[in-house]
Amino acid sequence: MYPRRMTPIVKEMLSAFRIVYLTGPRQAGKTTMAQSIAKDLDMDYLTLDNPAIRASAESDPRGFIQSLGDRCAVLDEFQYTPDLIPAIKEASDNLRNKKGKFLLTGSADIFRSAQTQEALPGHMARLELLPLSLSEMSDQALNIVDYLLEGNFQPKQGASFNQAMMAEKVLFGGYPEPQSKSPRTRRMWYQSYTEGRLLKDFENLYAARGDYHSKLKAMMPCLAGLSGNLLKYSNIANDLELNDKLVKSYVEIMELMFIVKRVPSYLKNRSKRLVVNMPKIHYVDTGLACHLLGLRTKEQLLNSQFYGGLLESFVFMEFCKQRGWANEEVGLYHFRDKRQHEVDIVLERDNGQVIGVEVKAAATVKTQDFKGLSKLAAFSGSLFESGVLFYTGEDILPFMIEGHRYYALPLSLLT
Repeated sequence: MYPRRMTPIVKEMLSAFRIVYLTGPRQAGKTTMAQSIAKDLDMDYLTLDNPAIRASAESDPRGFIQSLGDRCAVLDEFQYTPDLIPAIKEASDNLRNKKGKFLLTGSADIFRSAQTQEALPGHMARLELLPLSLSEMSDQALNIVDYLLEGNFQPKQGASFNQAMMAEKVLFGGYPEPQSKSPRTRRMWYQSYTEGRLLKDFENLYAARGDYHSKLKAMMPCLAGLSGNLLKYSNIANDLELNDKLVKSYVEIMELMFIVKRVPSYLKNRSKRLVVNMPKIHYVDTGLACHLLGLRTKEQLLNSQFYGGLLESFVFMEFCKQRGWANEEVGLYHFRDKRQHEVDIVLERDNGQVIGVEVKAAATVKTQDFKGLSKLAAFSGSLFESGVLFYTGEDILPFMIEGHRYYALPLSLLT
């Protein structure tokens, strides 16, 4: 079992809020964590994946919650019974000073809708449990978000990821269960995951009409191939011979299911005309993306047209994962100006300061590799704090370009 850095965060939130909602993709480890926390904190554990328990909750939501009495409880797979929300709010209203009454988990982000957000104002903390980060797999303490915010990039030599090692990390992704499986059993696991769960969950979240099954099965690998690129609904619609609005609605549901993540562009009101205001799309797990694209070996991945985009998605998701337990909250964006200069990841601090992050698969770095970061520095002006470029080399290297200092950092720092 891998130690999860979110465990103490969930416990901290339970000590401060009456309700904690832990969401994230299926098979990321929510149930394992919830059961462990229930044991540690002496909470009742109920899963709404159980047909009998779900039937009871659906038939009498208020009576179901009242039956818990004064006990604190974990309600796993909560997305199946959103009708429980009013009863939970009523119970929460009556708690006053009691904290940690409910730990809710769900594989769909139902609390992102305005209706459900307004149902529990001030009562609930929302947390995400994403697939394993590299630091969790290697049980290392360094948090890459904190590391960049501290900015103490002293030149030194360390471990390195060569191309083949990095490709293997991208190929395996972060779901806990496939990590120890053989290639054949890993392939069967992903097949079961997509057909047995993702399609079922999609049906629960979307009032599907007609042959949604074949449309979704066509769209999933299409989006996997676009991972790390700008999201243009019209292009996808043309390629798949679908309606633009249908494509957008499917992408929105896939985002609620934590299959994909849309990343907004970094812009400021005074300079909107200078940038491309279009989201990027990333697959939440590159292992799943590789499976959908038929990439079974690291050699196939390295020789494919998709490697650069998937590597960027992998690094972006490392930032998403590790910011969950970072000391400071940051926003994540991408940058692209009208002249096609781009920066893969932009971290924005609470005070508006930004840090640019570029990802490069090569083991060498040249001054021109920092061109996109230089354009971000010019665009953001006094808000620009620093820029880094991750690569597969060994050294931490400083660069000075147009009065700004940049650093090349080994990808191995992510572990």
